[in-house]
Amino acid sequence: MALLFLKSVVLPHRTGHKYTPLPIHATDSLSSNEKHQSSTVETVHISPRLISDATIGLSDGLTVPFALTAGLSALGDSHVVIYGGLAELIAGAISMGLGGYLGARGEADACAAKLAETREIVKGSSSRAKMLIGEAFEGFEIRRQIIDAFAQDLQGNDERTVDFLMKFRWQLAETDFVASRAYVSGLTISGGYLFGGLVPLLPYLFLESVEQAFIGSLLVMMVALFAFGWVKTALIGERDRWTCGKNGVQMVVLGSVAAGAAMLSVKALSG
Repeated sequence: MALLFLKSVVLPHRTGHKYTPLPIHATDSLSSNEKHQSSTVETVHISPRLISDATIGLSDGLTVPFALTAGLSALGDSHVVIYGGLAELIAGAISMGLGGYLGARGEADACAAKLAETREIVKGSSSRAKMLIGEAFEGFEIRRQIIDAFAQDLQGNDERTVDFLMKFRWQLAETDFVASRAYVSGLTISGGYLFGGLVPLLPYLFLESVEQAFIGSLLVMMVALFAFGWVKTALIGERDRWTCGKNGVQMVVLGSVAAGAAMLSVKALSG
């Protein structure tokens, strides 16, 4: 029984039968509106990796260009602030995008290499594959005879064994490291940096006074950082407003610290 349960959890059967839900009786306390909202929430799914890439791009875009423009505003010349901010924004977006692409491409190459290595192990050394299967269950306090029986049954299919080892021994899902993911990662980070960096730069384009533009940029940046922290937290499934607000305030504090450090550095260097 334990072996059958283990197989049903780790390797669920993929049959063509359609899932039939249990009938809902008229006494169900949920209203039709609540059911519709529940089904809507369950169907919405945003890739955690996409959120991570957008967070990297937007957070750096909202803080780094603002810190630079805030530091340059201490010189009192709006043209220097605009040109310096635009130059940093373009260069930063390209650099961040390339970094995201190369990082994701490296992960995809590493996953492909591990996949090839795992296939060689499964094909050439059944004892080594059996040992790796057992290592996947370390810490779960499962009896050895159950693991051995499971490994013996699993090793009847090489592709299934490779799939198991990739997911549960190496924690690598092949679909998460496809080559096209590198392009998506690079574009997401670069686009987020470019969009986020334009936000604190806009007041300098419309206000003549550097002092007024700096105050406007500061206010816009604080609102944008707070909104970004709130939305980012909500997208990962958090429904508590207090937690969302706390993360928004955290983003504002981090951005303010970066801007203050930049301004102090420029003032110290300019005497």
